[in-house]
Amino acid sequence: MSCPLCDAPGGSLLWQDDLCRVVLADEPDYPGFLRVILNAHVKEMTDLPAADRQALMRVVFAAEAALREAMAPDKVNLASLGNVVPHLHWHAIPRFADDPHFPNAVWGARQRDTQRVAPPNLNARLIDALNRQLARVRETE
Repeated sequence: MSCPLCDAPGGSLLWQDDLCRVVLADEPDYPGFLRVILNAHVKEMTDLPAADRQALMRVVFAAEAALREAMAPDKVNLASLGNVVPHLHWHAIPRFADDPHFPNAVWGARQRDTQRVAPPNLNARLIDALNRQLARVRETE
């Protein structure tokens, strides 16, 4: 059976190591929408060894911190669903009070017709912020 997160990057690659990758998703209504995707085809967090769970979550938290640093959103949503694509991945989504779905989830009912333009050099800003955040994590280990 084919898996879209095994067969393709899942977005524009911003960072990667042996365990996982961080990609910028193609979500026009949500510039900065990140996915942290496990490189192996695993369905649930509890299928991972404890050390891999912890390492993956450090990257998820670094992605959240990078979004806060690069974009200053009103809120960051973290979600791991996998109902449609049962390959372990996390969403880190910058949210703004005037975004199309706020205060609903991005998958919920649309509240308004607004469009947020991506900040200049968003990819480069996120890559820099991710590298800084992940370096801080490594310093404390």
